[in-house]
Amino acid sequence: MILEATKITKNLIKRKSITPHNEGAIELVASYLRKLGFSCKILSFEEKGSAKVTNLYAQLGKGKNFCFAGHTDVVPPGNIKNWKYDPFSGTKSNGYLYGRGVADMKGAIACFICATKRFLSKHRNNFDGSISLLITGDEEGAAINGTKKVLQWMKKNKKTIDFCLVGEPSNPNTLGEMIKIGRRGSLNVDLKVFGTQGHVAYPKVANNPITHLLKMLTSIKSNNWDNGSKHFDPSNLEVTSIDVSNTAFNVIPSEANAKFNIRFNDKHSKKSIGKKIRAICNSVYKKYSLTFELTGEPFLTKKGDFIKIISNSITKVTGKKPDLSTTGGTSDARFIHKYCPVVEFGLVNRTIHAENECVKIKDLNSLTKIYQNILDSYFKTKL
Repeated sequence: MILEATKITKNLIKRKSITPHNEGAIELVASYLRKLGFSCKILSFEEKGSAKVTNLYAQLGKGKNFCFAGHTDVVPPGNIKNWKYDPFSGTKSNGYLYGRGVADMKGAIACFICATKRFLSKHRNNFDGSISLLITGDEEGAAINGTKKVLQWMKKNKKTIDFCLVGEPSNPNTLGEMIKIGRRGSLNVDLKVFGTQGHVAYPKVANNPITHLLKMLTSIKSNNWDNGSKHFDPSNLEVTSIDVSNTAFNVIPSEANAKFNIRFNDKHSKKSIGKKIRAICNSVYKKYSLTFELTGEPFLTKKGDFIKIISNSITKVTGKKPDLSTTGGTSDARFIHKYCPVVEFGLVNRTIHAENECVKIKDLNSLTKIYQNILDSYFKTKL
């Protein structure tokens, strides 16, 4: 089985599925699942101004539905000269498998497939329920035409999920360290401050927006949003861009712009954060505009039998008791939690999005065993 998981991962790596391009990756996953008896639906979505994206929803059986979710799209490889091996070759070396997306998260998808195959070899005719896979090609990008649209399609077609495991690489250093049981929210903010253009030698007849912008940003950044909550770290704001589009040394600009992102916990919402930011800006200067883009609300899957099954399955294979965490960035779990309980567990994330992304080959075998144990336990338990 270790050879099979490695082979499937390698075949997926060879598909250069850089968001939003598919390059046959979704169809390859579907081909493996059809051999196991799954009914596979290839779903393509697009919107004006966004790229067309290929997705997959595959299901086997009827009744309570355990869903594996993930994505085949990957980020660009960066400077290929800095890679030890071709990032799309899936090269094995010294116990590691190298390639773009091997950890994030084509390796986990291969483990989904192999674990399901093992489970079905024992229980095809005697398990009560269904297994599904929701795989998107739009997670690393805008995430407009991916998981969110598949879930909407499922709702329209009366297809439900009871529990979901997203195979995102959840472990910082070693397999079995961490389960993600929630995520912080993410809010992008665009702040524009308006002044009056003029010559730097005559500041009295101009109004420099940069001065006002810097005061606003200083106050916003220094604001103590909170001290964290029971399951979440303190909310954090980072300024990511300051721009005035001015190349001259002797011109005071008429407009200054800043972009920032706040990762916020369950003590806040888009509305409460927006209200606070406006109050801070108003206390400094009145001529400004704010644009907010919410990319995810904070969510938490409460402890219970589902998380216990995941945790015990990990301990059985690795000997570790995983931490339950809400750290890290956003994932497609931000969409799934609105439909069913969801957790995230996959490979090690130490090299994701980096040059020479790699995983231990033995971790592919261990993750397959963990996923199989989860299926075994889930369908034995009345949840």
